[in-house]
Amino acid sequence: MKKRLLVLVSWCVFSVSTAKEAPVDLNKFAQIYFNKMIATQAPDATTKELEAYLSLLKDNVGHSHLPWVVDDSRLPDGKAAMREGMTFYLGAHSHYQAELLDVFTFNQSAIAIRYKNNVKGIHPKSNQAIAYSQVMMEVLEIEDGKVAVIRKYHE
Repeated sequence: MKKRLLVLVSWCVFSVSTAKEAPVDLNKFAQIYFNKMIATQAPDATTKELEAYLSLLKDNVGHSHLPWVVDDSRLPDGKAAMREGMTFYLGAHSHYQAELLDVFTFNQSAIAIRYKNNVKGIHPKSNQAIAYSQVMMEVLEIEDGKVAVIRKYHE
């Protein structure tokens, strides 16, 4: 009896320890990411929207936004640096509209999101009016169900 119990317990422990995490539905993740990202750009965006977006990122997230930010190195304070940069621009738009055009997924490691946005506002540093419409693509590297690297490109 003790041997059977030991075998059963050993099997349960082995099964739990070797069980793999369920794969992330990258299409669903892409939609959640897009919705939370564009919420940070809304004229009435607050730190609540910003933190909801940042919750999708790893703490050491790498980020590039060409041509302005070219280094996408993953640093221990990557999320903190993004929080600081995004907080500076929070609420700068008087108008923000975005349309998701395409989502491409690559096994469990990457997502490409292509979208068009239309933006108006006042730049917080120069106090100059801004207005533009552009097509963007964000390539997201996924690790442990979170965004590890973000690369932004303009069409």
